[in-house]
Amino acid sequence: MPAPRWSYESNVCRRDVKERHSLGPILNPNVIDLISHNVAQTRRFGYRLGLLLQPGDIICLEGDLGTGKTCFVQGIGQALGVQGAITSPTFTLIGEYREVHQTMPLFHIDVYRLEDAAEIEGLGLWEYLYGDGVCAIEWADHIRHHLPEGVMWVSLRHYVEGGNRRGLIMEGRGERYESLLHEFKRSAFGV
Repeated sequence: MPAPRWSYESNVCRRDVKERHSLGPILNPNVIDLISHNVAQTRRFGYRLGLLLQPGDIICLEGDLGTGKTCFVQGIGQALGVQGAITSPTFTLIGEYREVHQTMPLFHIDVYRLEDAAEIEGLGLWEYLYGDGVCAIEWADHIRHHLPEGVMWVSLRHYVEGGNRRGLIMEGRGERYESLLHEFKRSAFGV
């Protein structure tokens, strides 16, 4: 029997096997369950994915504080050619990385503090989602119902309390993202 999944909706950790993966992640070809042993490996997973991204791609990240969402986005940014520091935009809400040498812009969005649809609209989220760059959205589970159906969903969790290991579940939703996940598996693991 597959290990139970954990969900972080409304910042409450709860078992969530049936809601998103009725057969569990190991039996779903559009899901990959990974273990990262340290910050550098979490960043490398983001980097590997970043090498495959195209303008308009949306990466949704969820997980408790300190699970590695920003580290994953740092890897994506490195793959896209961002040379400056990428930090969590918790207070600015959007970190826009658009430099001449980059392959495409990176829009790093943190929606932790958003509370309703009016705030989402006021942020101008739609212009970023359908813009010329890649959107990486931290705390995307807070606005799940306002996002397009086709996205790459990355759920991060503490693998062992107090340790550096993290669990990552990547799920491709929609044709583009299912294909992207298969490319990721092939490039990162040769399968």
